[in-house]
Amino acid sequence: MKRSKYTEETIIGMLKERQAGMKVADLTRKYAVSEQSIYRCQARYGGMTVCEAKRSRQLEEENTRLKRMVAELSLDKQMLEDVLSKKW
Repeated sequence: MKRSKYTEETIIGMLKERQAGMKVADLTRKYAVSEQSIYRCQARYGGMTVCEAKRSRQLEEENTRLKRMVAELSLDKQMLEDVLSKKW
């Protein structure tokens, strides 16, 4: 997945400007993003603080790492069961 060129701080700052009454069209020009990107960020980060957004990112990365570990261990288990099921 492509990483955002903006940090959580910048995104949350942009959303605070939006909540303060700045128009979406003005935000798109200021930050050089599409309207869809602003709405997507609003759906994802709306109402969060910077600390919460960073913690959310850390939890997502940890979850991805744990899922990868489970998949690797499942493959190892399956290989061992296949080897043990064969008669020597």
